[in-house]
Amino acid sequence: MHGIFKLGFPFFLATLFLSFTQSKPILAQPQEENKAESFDTYSNNPVVAIAEGHPILLDDLKNAQIHEMMMRLYQMQRALLKQKVMKSLVETHPELESQDDPQITQKDIQEFYFNEAGIKELGSLEQLQGQIRNYLEKMRRQGFMADLDARYQMAVEKGWVVDYFKPPNDFLLKANVGSAVLWFRGKNAQGRKVFVMEYSDFLCPFCKKVQGTLRELRRKYSDSVQFGYRHFPLHREARGLSEAVECARDQGRFWQFQNLIFMDARRLQQSKLEIIRNARRAGVRDIPSFERCLDSGKYQKRVQNDFEEGISLGIQGTPTFIIGTYNQSTATINGEMFSGAVESSKFINLIEKYLNHSEE
Repeated sequence: MHGIFKLGFPFFLATLFLSFTQSKPILAQPQEENKAESFDTYSNNPVVAIAEGHPILLDDLKNAQIHEMMMRLYQMQRALLKQKVMKSLVETHPELESQDDPQITQKDIQEFYFNEAGIKELGSLEQLQGQIRNYLEKMRRQGFMADLDARYQMAVEKGWVVDYFKPPNDFLLKANVGSAVLWFRGKNAQGRKVFVMEYSDFLCPFCKKVQGTLRELRRKYSDSVQFGYRHFPLHREARGLSEAVECARDQGRFWQFQNLIFMDARRLQQSKLEIIRNARRAGVRDIPSFERCLDSGKYQKRVQNDFEEGISLGIQGTPTFIIGTYNQSTATINGEMFSGAVESSKFINLIEKYLNHSEE
């Protein structure tokens, strides 16, 4: 993800402290004979202060950035929880013993290089062995986590562990559709209860990467979800491309030109002639009008407004998405925000969640 800045380690520690305020151990401890013990369970929204009798909860201290950090922290802690549970239970339940987790050896790297189709064409073993090791390590970690998840689920189903650890409560924000260009228009735009809003930068490689996923989602939810695009040009050079695609929008060719820009944005941002040539390829027919739009800076303010509204929502990097309930009468989205070129499952889970809510 392209970002404006990164939150520092002190913030990480503060979030860690807050997320565990008033929490207790979640594993039941052996009871001493004839002595009953009770334990408070974990709360994901504890009271962190009381001001003249009025409690302040952890959720009261959240914004979009803090929520995203807390989700990442929760995922890290959940992985550690599973490992701790397995370590605690494996002696009395040997069936929870993990599979072997061998380290990546030079032999593994060599076998991958010589046996995997197409690898040798990319370079020599000496050139690629670092990348191959990183890839094999990633695969090893994924296998380990899949095995850990399966063993942990077995322990839960058998009743050997009771899990109270819950993710942070949802943080919902209200975002304006504003000047976003919509994928579905006219009669096709009616009756859609869920919105996927994209904030992107044409020079961001992750924004380019996620476009294929978005095309798949627009096909999958062609009858139920609205999709929109707003500009968040972190690169100064990307502002000109954002203005150019808005000029193409005047002639109904926004999405066609947007697709061409993402294919080769670096080249387009260096040459007005390339912008005009690709505008023509995108189906812009009135090129003189398109050029006048570019030269006049007609859409500088629109692009800047998109950027400023993104900042006010808490967007720090690209691509960022807002998915939630769509209120067409007020042109607003009430939902959740996340960043990065994530897998389609992340989008689908949230879209389905809000589609189900809209049917209740």
